[in-house]
Amino acid sequence: MPDRQFPKPDEIFELMRFKKPELNAKKRRLAAALTISDLRDIARRRTPRAAFDYTDGAAEGEISLARARQAFEDVEFNPSILRDVSTVDTSTTAFGGPSALPFGIAPTGFTRLMHTEGETAGAGAAGAAGIPFTLSTLGTTSIEGVRAANPAGRNWFQLYVMRDREVSYELTRRAAAAGFDTLFFTVDAPIGGARLRDKRNGFSIPPQITLGTVVNAIPRPWWWWDFLTTPKLEFASLTSTGGTVGELLDAAMDPSISFKDLDVIRGLWPGKLVVKGVQNVEDCRTLADLGVDGIVLSNHGGRQLDRAPVPFYLLPEVVKAVGGRTEIAIDTGIMDGADIVAAIALGAQFTLVGRAYLYGLMAGGRAGVDRTIEILRDQIVRTMKLLQVASIAELNPGHVTQLRRLGPIG
Repeated sequence: MPDRQFPKPDEIFELMRFKKPELNAKKRRLAAALTISDLRDIARRRTPRAAFDYTDGAAEGEISLARARQAFEDVEFNPSILRDVSTVDTSTTAFGGPSALPFGIAPTGFTRLMHTEGETAGAGAAGAAGIPFTLSTLGTTSIEGVRAANPAGRNWFQLYVMRDREVSYELTRRAAAAGFDTLFFTVDAPIGGARLRDKRNGFSIPPQITLGTVVNAIPRPWWWWDFLTTPKLEFASLTSTGGTVGELLDAAMDPSISFKDLDVIRGLWPGKLVVKGVQNVEDCRTLADLGVDGIVLSNHGGRQLDRAPVPFYLLPEVVKAVGGRTEIAIDTGIMDGADIVAAIALGAQFTLVGRAYLYGLMAGGRAGVDRTIEILRDQIVRTMKLLQVASIAELNPGHVTQLRRLGPIG
């Protein structure tokens, strides 16, 4: 039995170190978020249901999204031992330029619907972190506005080939003139997917004030105050083309898109041309043969064809088929820095995060996006150190085992 004694006050006070309280509510809630899922929980509480579900949801039964996330969860890491990882280098290159981290911000539409700072917050946070930002054709900040928000950073543009081809051509020219260095030619949206959450919510752009939205707004007055006292929500790069928001959305997707359109855009675009939304190996071979600068394995975040291929499962086969001939990036389902490390280990040169960025945006505007990047950066560094790799270049397929719940029959 140990000897008992009366506790000494000085020893008690040595153990009692009180943390200075944070009086700023936004800083307090963001600091308490340790994962992207934590940011998602905050976003759900602070954002009206229709806007949150637009971000959070996917097509039809949302099977593609669930499978993509499960694929990353079903990763087994294989760490090395006795390597010096006192410091790690997370920097890499993507599509001809540098990035301080192996991920960038993916293109998202209607972004100011999530928070009035919208793409301005995303571009500013990306520039501060030294990573690329991608603006969508359906973005709610203009090409020139994003350039102003991120004047010294890398800006990329995601292009839909619209029914009126001249609109797409003009957007391409504007992005080039604004110094955007990479264009994502998007091929997985000939029509819009069936996003059932949006239909059930009666979702519209811009949001319509109904009895249901009023009831849902009661605990979220700050969102509606921001929405009603800031500039009109619109597709900022398309305002000069005329038409209502609904008409522009319908015009943005064209089922007649073809390889001829890729040739035309390639002739107009002076920077790196990347094809986004590729979902099988044969198409990757075709694009590599055509000499595109890169491909993004993506099923549009599960928002187009439900039950589409899982990009992370496709990755090893695509790397085997075209690795070294064109750069390979990947998106869909990334919710953790460990997901990013796993994708890089299996041969992706780069990754893109969409929902993770929007959860942070909804949780706290620009500060929330900064927190998203900080969380992912910390997870990447920690995963690399525990794998005992000191740089992105050291990651290789031997560090990852993909555990598959699903596989083809026969």
